Amino acid sequence: MREPSKNLNPLFTPAEVEKMGLTWLVAAAIVTVIMWQIPIGNYILYPFSILATWFHEMGHGLMALMLGGQFQQLEIFSNGSGVAHYTLSRTWGYLGIGLVAAAGPMGPPIAGASLILASRSLKTASLSLKILGGFLLLSTLIWVRSWFGFVAIPLLGLMILGIALKTPLWVQGFAIQFLGVQACVSTYHQLDYLFSYTAGPLGLSDTGQMQRYLFLPYWFWGLLMAIASLIILVQSLRIAHIEK
Repeated sequence: MREPSKNLNPLFTPAEVEKMGLTWLVAAAIVTVIMWQIPIGNYILYPFSILATWFHEMGHGLMALMLGGQFQQLEIFSNGSGVAHYTLSRTWGYLGIGLVAAAGPMGPPIAGASLILASRSLKTASLSLKILGGFLLLSTLIWVRSWFGFVAIPLLGLMILGIALKTPLWVQGFAIQFLGVQACVSTYHQLDYLFSYTAGPLGLSDTGQMQRYLFLPYWFWGLLMAIASLIILVQSLRIAHIEK
């Protein structure tokens, strides 16, 4: 029996296949940002919106833990919103409050970049999918305390674990990159929130808290994080594909 060719598509070189994969990811990022601005897009991208909310709120909670505080619970709701309940150590003062506030909006792009970079190796891509799926399940047991969260977060975790355990490695590699891109561009899901001082009944927005405790206006922090998210996405894709 003849050994199967390592090149899945003999019409294209590995470099061309790599370039096409990058093109699809960039196109997916642009389409996602556009679709999030129209009503029907929110329905189509609903699972990614929930995952982005999980990244966002976990960013708040985990940063509070890193700074010596407590991550008490996490609530995620069917409208795509979420709340992380935490306490902070007084050691860091205003800086700690500002860092925890920033960790929410910056949580998804940082997590997304980590997923994209993990795709440089198919083995690490597969491992990263398993870790992400497992951590979604673990976070449900430890922190999630809303009925919708009890259903949605484990379901997302099981779906990701299913991809990690039941699909070919090349599918896993693309999946981890796609999830990473979705996480990075989720910063642009609610630009009005990023550039708002208040968040309705919840009080101050994340950027509003940064203005109060780190000084400088909320729109400055919103603009800084929007630019940082784009840079993080571009650089992670460049490293994963061009410098591979």
